[in-house]
Amino acid sequence: MIYVIRHGQTDMNKQGRMQGRKGVTLNEEGIRQAKDLKQQLSHIRFDHVISSPQERAVQTAEIATGMSCMIDSRLDVFDIGEADGLLKGEVKMDGPLPDPSYYNGVEDTEQYMKRILHFMEELHRLHGNENKNIFISGHRCTTGAIGAFFNGIPNDQNILNFSSNNGEYKHYEFTLKR
Repeated sequence: MIYVIRHGQTDMNKQGRMQGRKGVTLNEEGIRQAKDLKQQLSHIRFDHVISSPQERAVQTAEIATGMSCMIDSRLDVFDIGEADGLLKGEVKMDGPLPDPSYYNGVEDTEQYMKRILHFMEELHRLHGNENKNIFISGHRCTTGAIGAFFNGIPNDQNILNFSSNNGEYKHYEFTLKR
């Protein structure tokens, strides 16, 4: 079973800011959310704990599982470039993302999906036929992209429809519906 977790709350989440790769940590509420996850998942023994390199995701994984995690850069948050840290209501958007024609450094969505799907295909190849519990800690975009891996990309292309809120998880099995 694959457990896909969105990191706990940070001050940037609380303030309604766009959050990318600035390396912020969990706030008090985020730590509480990670501890709640630990209680919710206490009946599960995880064989693998994998996280985005962002500190908020690592903290969530380690608090929730009580285990050290393996970092995989393919799980890193979608790079929102110059929009990182700006208030959401002030950001010029192109659909669910900051407008790349307005902000420098916004990651290409196809490249983002390729790296997440590559990670998931490798995970499937390595563990798809095993009865293992795998904990993946990431971000709204990560949980959405992994949901799209299992459910297909929505007609409107908005993978965030599959995402989780802070400190929440979704679970999947490697029985692909592609």
